[in-house]
Amino acid sequence: MKRPAKKPTTDRSFVVALSRGLDVLRAFQPNDGLLGNQEIATRTKLPKPTVSRLTYTLTKLGYLTPVPRFEKYQLAPSAMALGYAALANLGVRYLSEPFREEVMRATGGAVAIGGRDRTSMIYFGQSRNGLTLGVQLDVGSRIPIATTAMGRAYIWALPSDERSALLRDLREHYGSRWPRMRDGIERAGETVAKYGFAISAGEWQDDVHAVGVALKLNDGTGTYAFNCGAPAFRFTEERLRNDIGPRLLAMVRNIEAALGGTAPQSKKAESKKLKSGGKVARVVEGIR
Repeated sequence: MKRPAKKPTTDRSFVVALSRGLDVLRAFQPNDGLLGNQEIATRTKLPKPTVSRLTYTLTKLGYLTPVPRFEKYQLAPSAMALGYAALANLGVRYLSEPFREEVMRATGGAVAIGGRDRTSMIYFGQSRNGLTLGVQLDVGSRIPIATTAMGRAYIWALPSDERSALLRDLREHYGSRWPRMRDGIERAGETVAKYGFAISAGEWQDDVHAVGVALKLNDGTGTYAFNCGAPAFRFTEERLRNDIGPRLLAMVRNIEAALGGTAPQSKKAESKKLKSGGKVARVVEGIR
């Protein structure tokens, strides 16, 4: 789910045509239905003639289904099969389900697990009930890394070199909005160092409050993150800090243990790791 480490223009092994074809498939979001070439071009920032050739090729390969009546396309079963195959290989999704269900019932919040997709986190597992009507997200939904509890927890769980690369991507993505995003990420780092979880209280959506905790595994499969969110009137900031956050943190540490992850560190050790060399602010100081 990570972007290539090198830019396509400098990486001779990078296949630009393949990248663009995948960008076309990526343009389709949950609940989109049909998309036309112009809509795809707008989302991918590719020239419309290029998009037309790509959608033609993807149709021939069976990854898109044309709908001539509307001059649009929808994802074909072959494309969806890739997603289902990926989900089937994510053992953490299935192992975490009973843990997620337990926290959902105890808190009344929606509990999800996600991984990075460029500058977003993408859900690949979620538990929710009728009490979380304000959180209308499902498997396949994308949420921003910079302003959400899940995304911020993910940022601060990364090794320093990967975190720096991600922060540079976010700076490029947000442009003039980056200083505000950076300040929120910095505050999240301090919260993670102190409590072990990140908080987003109305910073992504005004009426949604959530906490996030990263999942760290030692088998090389990458870093993921969980969140637990609900409408703001149900999850006050005080409750996020004193109830929801500690519950989610305990849940994730139990999942790590069940998956054979690295033994959980104490809060003091985690705080020291994040703050080595000075305040958390110094970590993002170079990404201005």
